[in-house]
Amino acid sequence: MNSIFPSSNEIIAAHKRIESFIHKTPILTSRSIDAITGTKLFFKCENFQKVGAFKMRGASNAILSLSEQELNKGVATHSSGNHAAAIALAAKLKGVKAFIVMPNSAPEIKKAAVKEYEGEIIYSESTLTSREAELEKVLNRTGAVFIHPFNNNHVIEGQATCAKEVFDELNFLNFIIAPVGGGGLLSGTCLSAKYFSPHTKVIGAEPAGADDAFKSIRDSKVYPSVNPNTIADGLLTSLSDKTYNIIKQHVESILTVEDNLIIEAMKLIWERMKIIVEPSGAVPLAVVLKHRELFAGQNICLIISGGNIDLKKLPW
Repeated sequence: MNSIFPSSNEIIAAHKRIESFIHKTPILTSRSIDAITGTKLFFKCENFQKVGAFKMRGASNAILSLSEQELNKGVATHSSGNHAAAIALAAKLKGVKAFIVMPNSAPEIKKAAVKEYEGEIIYSESTLTSREAELEKVLNRTGAVFIHPFNNNHVIEGQATCAKEVFDELNFLNFIIAPVGGGGLLSGTCLSAKYFSPHTKVIGAEPAGADDAFKSIRDSKVYPSVNPNTIADGLLTSLSDKTYNIIKQHVESILTVEDNLIIEAMKLIWERMKIIVEPSGAVPLAVVLKHRELFAGQNICLIISGGNIDLKKLPW
């Protein structure tokens, strides 16, 4: 494996490897949203992915890349959300044990998903320090293999398959926009664009209340995510060294957007497209709404990263 970042061949191999573990998600369009934004938009609907999010791609590839011997004692991770569910389901499909460290504050819908997929939950406080300390105990107790949510080449290769599917279908895109939290999806999207659609510019979409990636790329150093405050609960983590280095080299820019526009974008998708999207998945459309002049008349793919939302806690 390329120690710096995954190659085109590794992404192609990952796509074949995970084929039977994932859905090939649809690309939808909406004339009314095109009219509102003055663009031609293509929505890559990872809200229809298994576990309701793109994370199933990276989790599957990471688990399927391990040897039988490595899998003997199971896999482990820490996550408050979609990565947790994805590791639990991919492990279940492969017939191995999954140990998931989750903060007590994780959304109930995401805890329920992990339990449904037979993952063993170990609770921690919501700080990264507490999560990592609990994980360390789990790894010492079980001997399981740790699969990081994004600082892992196999995970990044898996996430890259999402944009690869887009470029397999659409070869005329001016832009592809992905949300950014820890940067696994955006890193994979960058690499797929570099290899499979070099004329397409990649934009990262980030909530203004959790803009550590924007600052990190602007100032050429990784900023931690400190007290993030946004409705987009899937985008609260900071970049890792792997994701930072890929994004720094290959992203056109990271654009931030306020929560009121994220809610407006969510509502538009629910109302006009009749599909459920979580706040994090609406951030790319919110960025287009905010920067209409930049994107006017362009062909743009927006990655809807997920659709897991607590229907008792809708933001409107």
